[in-house]
Amino acid sequence: MNDGMQFENRLQRAIQRGEQTRAEAGRAALARQLSAEEQKSVYSRTRLQLIERIEECLKKLSDHFPGFSYQPVMRDDAWGATVSRDDLAVSRGEGPRALYSRLEMTISAMGTAGIIELVAKGTIRNKEVFHRRNFQRLEQVDVISFYELIDLWSLEYAELYAATA
Repeated sequence: MNDGMQFENRLQRAIQRGEQTRAEAGRAALARQLSAEEQKSVYSRTRLQLIERIEECLKKLSDHFPGFSYQPVMRDDAWGATVSRDDLAVSRGEGPRALYSRLEMTISAMGTAGIIELVAKGTIRNKEVFHRRNFQRLEQVDVISFYELIDLWSLEYAELYAATA
């Protein structure tokens, strides 16, 4: 009987320790979360930095490929930039065919998920060559890794375009 009571006491203490650990973990997670105002601030600051990098990369890309025109993107759902060009392909026995090439990179509008999202869509000669998304939580945002993706996707598009144009 005494061993049973000791076990019961030890069991109760173990349960209490577990509940305390869970409560502490919840408090720590809550402390790591940003307030709504802090999220808006981080999102706005990061979005502006990323848009500047997108503009820089796409303007350079359009400088290296004559015929591409640069346009900023400002929509309700996204901000960023795009470069595009239209070409005509003439084949024997067929009429002229319009060929469309475009690279668009945008930062999605802030939602309720507490993230910032980069979206890139690349089309070369009417064929989609990639459609990519990458996001990070606002609490852990790393602008440098986004810069690397913007650079990488711009370079990849330039290589694909140069190989097919």
